[in-house]
Amino acid sequence: MTMFRIQKVLSLLGLFLLVWLQDMGIGTAAESHIKRIVTKNGITLLIDEQPSLPIVSIEVLVKAGSIYDPEAKAGLANLVANLLDEGTQTRSSSQIAEAIDFVGGSLTASGGDDDSTVSVRILKKDLTFGLELLADILRNPAFLQTELDRKRGEIIGSIVAEQDEPEIVAEKAFDGLIFSPHPYHRPVKGLESTLPAITRADLIEFHERYYRPNNTIMAIVGDVKETEILSLVDKYLGGWTPKKIHPQSIPRARKPDHRTVRLIDKDLTQASIILGNLGIDRKNPDYYAVTVMNYILGGGGFSSRMVIRIRDNQGLAYSVGSHFDADLYPGSFQANLQTKNASAKRAIQEMLDEIKKIREEPVTDQELKDAKAFLIGSFPLRLDTTSKLSHLLAIVEFYGLGLDYLERYPRLIQSVTKADVLRVARKYLDPERYVLIVVAKQSEANIEDLKP
Repeated sequence: MTMFRIQKVLSLLGLFLLVWLQDMGIGTAAESHIKRIVTKNGITLLIDEQPSLPIVSIEVLVKAGSIYDPEAKAGLANLVANLLDEGTQTRSSSQIAEAIDFVGGSLTASGGDDDSTVSVRILKKDLTFGLELLADILRNPAFLQTELDRKRGEIIGSIVAEQDEPEIVAEKAFDGLIFSPHPYHRPVKGLESTLPAITRADLIEFHERYYRPNNTIMAIVGDVKETEILSLVDKYLGGWTPKKIHPQSIPRARKPDHRTVRLIDKDLTQASIILGNLGIDRKNPDYYAVTVMNYILGGGGFSSRMVIRIRDNQGLAYSVGSHFDADLYPGSFQANLQTKNASAKRAIQEMLDEIKKIREEPVTDQELKDAKAFLIGSFPLRLDTTSKLSHLLAIVEFYGLGLDYLERYPRLIQSVTKADVLRVARKYLDPERYVLIVVAKQSEANIEDLKP
């Protein structure tokens, strides 16, 4: 079966799932089940009663991401999140792990650019234990020095290892140029130079400042009842003290006003390339038109223009594609490819030609139809487990998209026109002013003349 036919099958499968999920009360019909409640101490609760399976998924989102790290202590928010389940005032790290394993559940905590999350998945019969454990790690992390030293060492080790990963090297260089002075220019993990400066007192202060109920979203999906959840949340989190969160001033990223090229020399047989510019934030009303446009350009896998032209027709790239990161603040547009060193210059030009083309003439009716079919048809796959749905609900609340988002998304994608695609391509793609990163054996790539 060709990849084109596989794409078609996936689209049809997605459409079938959309109908099935609607019949099951999940997906676009799910918003009718969702209850949004703000507790007395400020937690925003989203409750979706799904009694078909005896499983409960809880996603806690705290507005405490790396954008709030001091520049000299990048990696602080991520360290705080990673140490939440590594010991509390009453439980050791091993006791937490053993307790969640004993009931067959899962517990993860992680930091991100804009927020930090804690996810719990547990059987209904263990819901009380799950919420009690969740409350403990949210409210009472110990931040033991031994755990801090161990976790910091692990992260620094991973950062060192990334120096041998050309795609990660390219990504870090790109972010450093495209976002500065905005905090997105720093890796969430932090840097080798900043992590040693973070102290236990820093962890405690950051937790005290940002881990507050009025700064928290909690989405709960599964075999639950609203009254039951409200009672348990009040029991275990009702005593969590709210605190006024003073907003920080976040410097804006500056759009490139000229072409910026950075060549990173490594003894490689393959070049890793990123080309792009500043993009959009998630609340931008053009998000849906941009999603359709990018699917056609390079985000649609084997059916996208870049893949067909650069990989299939010309055999210039091992992999090629494009994407927009839409976050709390404008993320980036990136076109990425990996190719032989000797093919780098030509592949970059082909990529730029496709960017120019989609800005100059409308996409075809068939391209628009196929993009919409896939994006709408695959949407239910983001809702097919309680874990995925709880995560999506937390994100929907975080960006203020509205509880009817699950119903509106297919309509918003369907409403995109060829004129919309052309308009957003011209607005958000720039083949003249961009950042280009090339990690390669530069003597073979021979693209010095690409520099301004």
